[in-house]
Amino acid sequence: MKKTIHYQDLARILLGAFLAFAGTSHLTFARKDFQAQVPDWVPLDKDLTVVLSGGTEITLGLALMLWAKQKKLTGIMAALFFAAVFPGNISQYTKKRDAFGLDTDTKRFVRLFFQPVLIGWALFGSTAVNKKKK
Repeated sequence: MKKTIHYQDLARILLGAFLAFAGTSHLTFARKDFQAQVPDWVPLDKDLTVVLSGGTEITLGLALMLWAKQKKLTGIMAALFFAAVFPGNISQYTKKRDAFGLDTDTKRFVRLFFQPVLIGWALFGSTAVNKKKK
């Protein structure tokens, strides 16, 4: 297991809290907004997709915060999750669907650039990528 630097642990825990909150919002107050992101080609009901992804986010968030012995694995899983849901962000942009205050093409387009940041955050905070000490 790679040793983390304190700010990597902080990054991992903050991302975990963010994911747990986002997952909870999938199941409650932001459910309709998340449905707007589900691409039409997904073979499941939009609401079921939102519920399943919300449960996944809660699980990943808790794992990132609480399962330090497996931080590399949970970080990789979170990064893969962020990559897997990226088509939803693209769909929201291409279909011009308003949600989360993203009510213009520019706002929806700019949001696309935040997904790679989340992927990097997950990998960095979990030591899946780590700078070697000199």
